[in-house]
Amino acid sequence: MESSTLPTVRLMPKAEARAVRHGFPWVYANELVLDRRTKALEPGSLAVLEDAGRIAMGLVAVNPLSRIAARMLDPVPGAVIDRAWFEKRIAAAQTHRALLYDAPFYRLIHAEADGLPGVVVDRFGDVAVIQPNAAWAERLLQPLVEALVEVTGVTTVLKNASGRARALEGLDETSEVLVGQAPEGPVEVPMNGATYMADLTGGQKTGLFYDQRPNQAFAAGLARGARVLDVFSHVGGFSLAALAGGAERALAVDSSAPALELARKGAEASGMAERFDTRQGDAFDTLAALGAEGESFELVVCDPPAFAPSKKALEAGLRAYERIARMAAPLVADGGYLVLCSCSHAADLAKFRAASARGIGKAGRRGPIVYEGRAGADHPVLPQLAETGYLKALVFRL
Repeated sequence: MESSTLPTVRLMPKAEARAVRHGFPWVYANELVLDRRTKALEPGSLAVLEDAGRIAMGLVAVNPLSRIAARMLDPVPGAVIDRAWFEKRIAAAQTHRALLYDAPFYRLIHAEADGLPGVVVDRFGDVAVIQPNAAWAERLLQPLVEALVEVTGVTTVLKNASGRARALEGLDETSEVLVGQAPEGPVEVPMNGATYMADLTGGQKTGLFYDQRPNQAFAAGLARGARVLDVFSHVGGFSLAALAGGAERALAVDSSAPALELARKGAEASGMAERFDTRQGDAFDTLAALGAEGESFELVVCDPPAFAPSKKALEAGLRAYERIARMAAPLVADGGYLVLCSCSHAADLAKFRAASARGIGKAGRRGPIVYEGRAGADHPVLPQLAETGYLKALVFRL
C-alpha cells in the first residue's frame, strides 16, 4: 500500500518523539492521539506516524486495542510493506546466522532486533516455526511466509499461536500448518555436541529454546567428570550438553512428562542414555527432596520460566529467584558450580544477581561469579529496547 493512501496517526505533544527518531520501536497508547478516526483503525493497520508538529517520522503498524499502540516498521514514510520488503529483512537476518552456524538450526528472526516487530521465527533445518505475535504480522502473514520460503528454501512453515503476547494484541491461539506438512514426530536438532528432540507442534513455544546455547556450552565445559543436576530441564538443554562435555551423570528435573520423554530420546540419540536420568515433579519440591536425600552435585543448573514476566510481578519474581538459589545452593558440592538463569525482562541483571546472591547467602554458601551470560548471537539485542535482552545466566563457584 502506498504511503499516500495510508492514514496518519500523530504523537501527543508530551510523547518522546526523539526516542522514536533514535530507534525506539514502540509508541504506547498514552503517547498517541487516539481520536475517533485512529480508534476506528483495524488492529494491524499500516499508517504514517507524525510527530506533534505533523512531520512524518516513519511507517507504523497500529493497534488501538493494544498497550503498544504503534510499532515502527520502517523509518521511511513512503516504504511499501510487500513481499520484497519482507525478503530484504529476512535475507539480512539469514546472512548473519549463516556466519554463526554451520547448520540451519537457530532463531532466524528475533522480532524488533531483526526489523520485524513482534515476529519470531525459529528454524529447524527444512522447517520454520513462526510466531506472529503482533496484529500487523497476522494481517500480512501471507507475503511474510512467501518471503520466508523464498529466502530460506524451507519446505514446511508452522504457525505457533501460543504465548501471552498474542492475547495482548487481541489475537487467537489457533496454531496451523501454513506450508508443507507437519513433521510426524520430534525433529532432531544438533547443538553443543548433543542431539536434541524438538516437538514442533505440541511442545513449548516453537519446540526448543535456542537462546541458552552459549550458556549451555560454557556449563558443559565445567561438567567433565561431574555429577549434574538440571532443574527446569525442558528437553534436556543443559544436561545433554553437559553429558556431551564429559559429565559422569546427569539428572534432568521437570514438571512435564512429555518434555522429559523428549529429553530421554535426545540422550538415546546422542548415545548417552546410560548416564542420563530424569525425575518428574515440581522443581521446589524436588530440590527439597534431593536435599533431604543428602544428594550432592558438582554442577547444578536452574533455568526456570519467567518468574517476573511484567513489572507488576517483579517483586514476587525476585523472591522466587531468591528461593530457587537458596534451595539449590546446598546441593552443590564444595568447589562446584551453580548456574542460575532468568528469562524475565522485568528483572534486570543487577536485580537478578542480587536476588541470587541473597538466596545463596541464606543457604550458608559463598562464592564468586565466574561467568555472566546472555542469549546467543541469533537473539540480537536492540539497544533501545530492553525487552530484547531478556535472558541472563549467572555461574557461581561455591
